[in-house]
Amino acid sequence: MAAPVLRGVRESLRRVGLTTAPRRHRHKKKWATTEPKFPATRLALQSFDMTYSIQFGDLWPSIRVSLLSEQKYGALVNNFASWHHVIAELEQLSAKDFVNEAFCHWKLESNNRQLAALAPASWTYSPNLRCFTFAKGDVSRFPRARLGSLGILDYYLMDASSLLPVLALGLQPGDTVLDLCAAPGGKTLALLQTGCCANLAANDVSTSRTGRLQKVLHSYVPQDIRDKNRVRVTSWDGRKWGELEGDTYDRVLVDVPCTTDRHSLHEEENNIFKRSRKKERQMLPLLQVQLLAAGLLATKPGGHVVYSTCSLSQLQNEYVVQGAIELLANQYSIEVQIEDLTGFRNLFMDTFFFFPSCQVGELVIPNLMANFGPMYFCKLHRLT
Repeated sequence: MAAPVLRGVRESLRRVGLTTAPRRHRHKKKWATTEPKFPATRLALQSFDMTYSIQFGDLWPSIRVSLLSEQKYGALVNNFASWHHVIAELEQLSAKDFVNEAFCHWKLESNNRQLAALAPASWTYSPNLRCFTFAKGDVSRFPRARLGSLGILDYYLMDASSLLPVLALGLQPGDTVLDLCAAPGGKTLALLQTGCCANLAANDVSTSRTGRLQKVLHSYVPQDIRDKNRVRVTSWDGRKWGELEGDTYDRVLVDVPCTTDRHSLHEEENNIFKRSRKKERQMLPLLQVQLLAAGLLATKPGGHVVYSTCSLSQLQNEYVVQGAIELLANQYSIEVQIEDLTGFRNLFMDTFFFFPSCQVGELVIPNLMANFGPMYFCKLHRLT
């Protein structure tokens, strides 16, 4: 499996001019004596300036300054808490539930235009999610969540665009669900908030990161829910999930490791642009293709997968989706269809800014008026 994927990634790198030099032309640089030691955040910005200025053209200066500015957050209401009280408090802050507003607006327009019966299947969204945000241009911040009367936190602060992959996954009651790269746990928590998961497998290869995931679950989910075998937390290699539990899940979320563009510009700790992690960074597209392929193999025929990253990179977004589809067709004779999310995107134009020229999937781009993202997501339907 790895060989054809690696060839495809190399071909993608060649097309965008990122091929490596032949071995005979390489030389080992002595960083300590010949090169200045730049912080990883600066190296990340240099890399983004080179690649994203080409990818986004005139949009890049706006995206760049937004990435370097303070991020905006949303408050995901914890349905396991006293949520009526929580909603009243958030509304007093002049925040609005962007999910409920979007779908109420769509239903009203659908009734007026008599389009409700014509809505495509890809518009199906995961229910029961309530996430409050401040309006575009409003840079107010939410206070830290407090422990409620039930001993769990009232809401979870997250980049509101991170909720879009969960919404797009379209969970239905009784679904078996896999979150293949679950830590640190925001999307896993959102999956549980839908109330649709008959069983949820939350996996992350890193045991330290699954520790963070467990902490989130303990802070927001009552013990009786966690103890009913509805949530299974594991630390397995996600690339092998298709072999471990093939054709098993109704819905799979594949939120892969990526360059985490915003984090890479602000934090030195665990920054993938450190010189010592150069090889790891170059191999990311291959890892991402392998994880998405494993997620598709773990899905039942007829099931759905959402692939997502918090990167702007085409190499980690569209190219990975196309590479995984080709891999499954060639190696496993499995047909996968990309779902059209145009209607889904239109629902949330009042809250987020979307890149208008995505070849595959949807991309939320940072903007000072609504500084969420980046968040790329693509919905896939396994046909066979």
